[in-house]
Amino acid sequence: MKHLSIGIGVAAAALLASPALAETTYVTADRMLDVESGRYVAAPLITIEDGKIVAVSSGASPEGANVIDLSGHTLMPGLIDMHVHLDGRPEYGGYSGLQFSDRFWTVIGAANARNMLHAGFTTVRNLGASDYNVVGLDQAIEAGWVEGPRIVGAAHALGATGGHCDQTFLPPSFDAKSPAVGDSPDELRKRVREQRKYGAEVIKACATGGVFSRNTAPGIQQLTLEELTAIADEAHFWGLKAAAHAHGAAGIKAAIRAGFDTIEHASYADAEAIKLAKERGTFFSMDIFNTEYTLSQGAANGVLEENLNKERELSQAQRDNFRRAHKAGVRMVFASDAGVMPHEDVGGQFRVMVEYGMTPAEAYRAATVNAAEALGQAGKVGVIKPGAWADMIAVDGDPLNDVSQMTDVDAVIKGGVRVK
Repeated sequence: MKHLSIGIGVAAAALLASPALAETTYVTADRMLDVESGRYVAAPLITIEDGKIVAVSSGASPEGANVIDLSGHTLMPGLIDMHVHLDGRPEYGGYSGLQFSDRFWTVIGAANARNMLHAGFTTVRNLGASDYNVVGLDQAIEAGWVEGPRIVGAAHALGATGGHCDQTFLPPSFDAKSPAVGDSPDELRKRVREQRKYGAEVIKACATGGVFSRNTAPGIQQLTLEELTAIADEAHFWGLKAAAHAHGAAGIKAAIRAGFDTIEHASYADAEAIKLAKERGTFFSMDIFNTEYTLSQGAANGVLEENLNKERELSQAQRDNFRRAHKAGVRMVFASDAGVMPHEDVGGQFRVMVEYGMTPAEAYRAATVNAAEALGQAGKVGVIKPGAWADMIAVDGDPLNDVSQMTDVDAVIKGGVRVK
């Protein structure tokens, strides 16, 4: 009986994972935002089969059809967050997270995944997780057991011994080390292969120190150009994109020269780094919203004063350089660093992106078509077009004039199924 019950459960999960296989679904709304042109299309009619869009037209749906009716709303593509940590919560800062069993964070990941999906983010890039938590979460979502966005995950982030992506909070007696540190080009090539072997779909490396580690300075480079080049080359050899955590200008420039596809944070990017990113077509992935949460709630959550001081020192520089990079024409993607801040609140970043120089349409492109291109999934996510996954959101106002609509989306569709 045990084997029978497991078989029934797996069959049920398979049905949950592909609910649109037997039926054509239509989505209607008052209007649709074409994010590429920044213009509205009246009375859209989206035809969906097997979870993907097969036609985009206008007018009424066929009589008796299966319809997701979003009358009174504006339809948009599902959003993409290019920098999240699903197996973390900001409420447990500093040493407070040590009170929980290791598997606590796996379960937290499931809750965060649902929160992000319901916030309108139908695709996320998870840049670093412990114990392959998010690889397993991604598999569970794909199999239909839990609800969440499409995940492109990095598994463990690569770094130098004692650097930002190593274990830096515990004394020597614990012998605590990240499984993905390396101290030569050859070691780091092997780390790339190990992470890919165990489920990584993108490779992340820490080129500089960071805010939420001990004994590292965000502005200081921590991997050599040779080491960074080995990581990027090896990732590309296996058909994976490469993302570099880099706050300081030297580390940013080294990562761009090494061939990384995206630069995470880019807080202290100088004029040369901005020029280099534009010339190479490198994307900047700048999390300019979460500082508000960290500086207002971090101390109460247990974040150490050392880490709060680093955040205070770089936060305004990062925002100012976001403005400079955007004005210079650097390609930008939406990135929240959720986990540092609550996952359910990341839509608030659109406000800050607009405050620091983007139009609402540009901010939405950063979270849709730009992000899809940086993922290597252009035409598959981030657009409402034939051939793309049927991932959409709906808001009840005018998002081109009011980005606050993104803090509380009214409907979310993933793969042709309404999940909110």
